Amino acid sequence: MSTFAEAMQQGGVFMWVILAVAVVAMAIAAERLVYVFVRADLNTRRFMAQIQKLVAAGNIDLALRLCAERPEAALARVVKAGLVRADDTETGIREAVEEAVLEVQPDLSRRTAYLPMLANVATLLGLLGTVQGLILAFGAVARAGGEARPALLAEGISIAMYTTFAGLSVAIPVLLLHALVANRGTRILTDLDLHGLQAVHWLAARRRQGPPLPPA
Repeated sequence: MSTFAEAMQQGGVFMWVILAVAVVAMAIAAERLVYVFVRADLNTRRFMAQIQKLVAAGNIDLALRLCAERPEAALARVVKAGLVRADDTETGIREAVEEAVLEVQPDLSRRTAYLPMLANVATLLGLLGTVQGLILAFGAVARAGGEARPALLAEGISIAMYTTFAGLSVAIPVLLLHALVANRGTRILTDLDLHGLQAVHWLAARRRQGPPLPPA
């Protein structure tokens, strides 16, 4: 079994380019995974249950404080936008929530589109290395003679096989990571639409009913 260093050496210059693509792709994927699974996400059911109780009790300040505890969470940002306009009309609250959703969407999709592009680049670089290796192999058969021919032929075939393997080894996991990130982002956006609308209804109902009476 060849070591990594041997593979990089025998695969030629395209192996290093594919490695660079892999490093960039993995860095983007890691940042996106942390964002959509940790920073932008939260326990939706628990969070909305707390918001509903606080809005029903007329405690908007505490609800705002709850949102401020997770300033990067997408749903908290959207709900906070509605809470800030809690004394506005239902139309005003709805517009604030919809505007917040539009502001959050680019954060969820930022740099995600680079992942399939980098996967395709890795695949094409592997194919390009394969073509280069075949050219060297056929050139060795056509021009070299004697003892030099087997060595040159083996070198060309090594370049072709290693670059193909490297390109696919990078492209496949990057595509899988892209699917994981994109699906999580889509789920968060669905939650924003659903629970953002719930928050609008709760705040509008509170405004129609008026603030709760103080205890006797």
